[in-house]
Parts: sequence; structure tokens; C-alpha cells
Amino acid sequence: MIQRLGSPRWKPLITETRSQILLCYIGLMALFIGIAVPCIYQVLYREGDRRVKADVIEEVQEFRDFLVAQPPGTVMQMQRLIVQYINDDLPEDEQYFVFIVDEQPFASEPKPLPSVMQAGSPLMEQWRLVKRQVQGEWATGDPQVGRVVYDVEPISVDAQVRGVFVIAHTTLQERLEIDRIVRTVLLIMLAILLLAVVLAWLLSARILKPLRSLAITARSISESDLSQRITVSGRGELAEVAATFNDMMDRLQVAFTSQKTFIRDASHELRTPITIIQGHLELMGSDPEEQRETLELVHDELDRMNRFVGDMLILAKAGRPDFIQSEMVDLETLTSEIYNKARVITHCNCELSQRGYGKVWLDGQRITQAMLQLVQNADQHTPTTGLITLGSSRSHRHVRFWVTDTGKGIRAQDQNRIFERFARVANQSRQSEGAGLGLSIVHAIAEASGGRITLQSTPGRGATFTLILPVKPSCSLG
Repeated sequence: MIQRLGSPRWKPLITETRSQILLCYIGLMALFIGIAVPCIYQVLYREGDRRVKADVIEEVQEFRDFLVAQPPGTVMQMQRLIVQYINDDLPEDEQYFVFIVDEQPFASEPKPLPSVMQAGSPLMEQWRLVKRQVQGEWATGDPQVGRVVYDVEPISVDAQVRGVFVIAHTTLQERLEIDRIVRTVLLIMLAILLLAVVLAWLLSARILKPLRSLAITARSISESDLSQRITVSGRGELAEVAATFNDMMDRLQVAFTSQKTFIRDASHELRTPITIIQGHLELMGSDPEEQRETLELVHDELDRMNRFVGDMLILAKAGRPDFIQSEMVDLETLTSEIYNKARVITHCNCELSQRGYGKVWLDGQRITQAMLQLVQNADQHTPTTGLITLGSSRSHRHVRFWVTDTGKGIRAQDQNRIFERFARVANQSRQSEGAGLGLSIVHAIAEASGGRITLQSTPGRGATFTLILPVKPSCSLG
């Protein structure tokens, strides 16, 4: 096969079930990571912001406690207390203490303040004029500082606000720490994703092994070799697929074997009368009596071939939905009609043992055909001094039709195969004149009607064939 120029060689790989499952897995994992990382960032950002504000509030409370213990009486005392507080309590990283006395910057710790907090800056001008406690944030626009979270606490002397204490906290380092954590988390997630993809690729090969075995087995199957099967291991859907495939192959093998056997036996059954006809026609002389006998034999063989073809057509139609044409039938009347027809075609005594009553939903013509076939089969295997008994009965769940003969019976080893096409029992006394399709037709009619055919027989004591059909719930007994 010549590959077209420009056709992507990786396309078969992409269309494989294994690859598609893996791509879906990668897509879902990437989606989860894409959702998780922003969520983690927001959680860390909010937690960092909460921690900064909590630190500011805590520091303000400490300063309040300090003033309560030593309330200033004059501005000079306030200034000494400010110096003492700065010496005793140093700010944490990214924290700044700013003290303003009489609206003028007085002291700060650390002394070098960021430009956004220096004298003359908009933020400092805002702090200078504060006369009450204020909490707020200031977006500096400076990437080296970030946001400024602050709390302004007024300092009173003789009930007058003479100064303010400002604790400010920049968020740059907090933001950088959060970014570092998020990058680390992202790298870990990507590493886990890569490891998961590798493991998923290896595990998917193991999980999908039954499907590959299924494809290999399917390619190796031919009409001459239907023996290939898939090894079923473990449980789950794939094991069920493998088991179902093996069951299907078993049915196919049986069907192909039956088909070959059917064709072989059908060829034999048709070849025999053709050979007989051809031989007699070739040897037929000019004697009128001999010609008459030959023509009678030819007609008999043609009739046998016609019956054989008719039986084959019935079996071929048995699988069609319209094979059974059910209708409401009176069971007693149907049984009487079957008995009247059976008496005509039998050579031995024929009796009606029982008749069922009530309306039943079934195909009367097919049931009649099956029962007469059973009667013919019984008549062929029963001596003229014997007895054939037929009857019917009805219960709430089933309708039964049966034919009993007093012939030689059927051996147990033959009872399992007697309903097969062209099947013949080994007992020569039960050899049929037909092609061995009669009981197969009965079996096909029973199955198509939703029922079954049973056989009870003891060698030397005859046989009883029972046709068991389901009763439609709406049918009445009366």
C-alpha cells in the first residue's frame, strides 16, 4: 500500500483508543490544574492579607496599652514616650512606625522610609491631618513596595489630639512569597501530571490488552479456523467483552459446523433420488410395463425431493418474524381437528386421550403441522397392532399437546440429538422414510411459538413427545 504524500504518520496513533483515553485524561488533569492554581493563589493572597491586617491591629493594641500605662500629660512627655516605645519595640519586616506631632513628622522606625511615606508625599499629607483612628490601604503603584496597609491611631494630650501613631505594612514581600509558593505548587502539579501520564500510558496498555487480543483474534479468524479464543482474566467490562466474544465465537463455530453438516447432508439427500432417477432412466427399456414401473419410481423420488425441499423451506422460514401467525383459538376444537386428521394418516390405532378447554393465543395451523408431524413420526415407528394416543391440556401458565406411541422407543444417548437436522437414531426399527427433518420442524415451531418440545422414552416401551407452549395472560379458561 502506497502512503499518500503529506499524510500524517501520527494520525493512527491519535485515533487509538489508548491515545484518546490518555488525551482525555490529560485534558481533565490540565483543567483541574488550571482551576486549582488560581484558587490556591486567591486563598494564599486572602490569607496573607488577613495576616498583615491582624499584625497591624495587634501592634496598634500594644501601643494603646503602652499609653494607658503611661498617659502623657504634655507634648514633651509624649515625645519622650514615643522615643521610649521605638527603643523598646522594633517593627517587624515590612512594618514601619511613623509618629507625627502637631501635624509634623517627628520620628520613624526604621528611619529611611519608602518614598511613598516620606514627608510631602500624598500619603504622609493624609496622615498628618488625621484626628481619629483610621484603617486603610494605599495602592502605591510602585512594584518595589506594593500596597500599603496602615492603621492611624491618634495620641491625645489633655483631651486634645496632638499627635498620631501610624503603623504601616507593605505587601511586596508577602506577594513575592505567595508567588513563589504558587510557582512551586504549579511545578509539583506539572511533575505529578507528567508522572501520571506515564503511568496511565503504561496501565492503559495493560487494561486494553483484551481489546488488542480481540482485534488480533478477529483478524486471525477465517472460515476454516474458528477455534481462536481470547484469554479471559479478571473481572469488569473488558473481561465481559472478552467472554462475550468467546461466546459469540462458540455460537459461530456451532453455526458454521451446522451449516456445513446441513449442506453435506442436504447434498446427500438430494443426490440419492437424483442418482436413482438417473440410473433407472438410463436402464429403462422399451417394455411398457417396465416403463410404467420406472415412471412410478421417478414420481415417488420426485415427490420425496419435493417434500424434502418443502421441509427445508419451512426450516428456513422458522427464523422470520411472520413464521408464527397467532390468533385466538378454541383449544377443544383445535384438538378435535388434529385428531380427525391424524386418524386418516395413521396405519395403526389412533385414540384421543384428552382435550383441553378454553381460548388460547397461538398459531393453529403451525401447531396442527407440528402435531401431525409427530403423529407421522410415531406411525412410522409403531407396528400396525400398536397404539398412538394424542391429546391436549391447559393450565394457567402452559398449553400442552402430546403424542404417545407404543413403538420400540428411543435410546437415551439418541434423545439429545433427535431434534437435530438429518438426525437418525441408531435403532433400525425406528428408521424413517423421510430425510430426518420432521422433528427439526417440530422443534422450530415450538421455539418460534415461545415454547419447547420434550421427549420421554424408554426403549421397548414407546415414546411421548410433548409440545409445551406459554399461555397469554388475557386468555380465559372458560
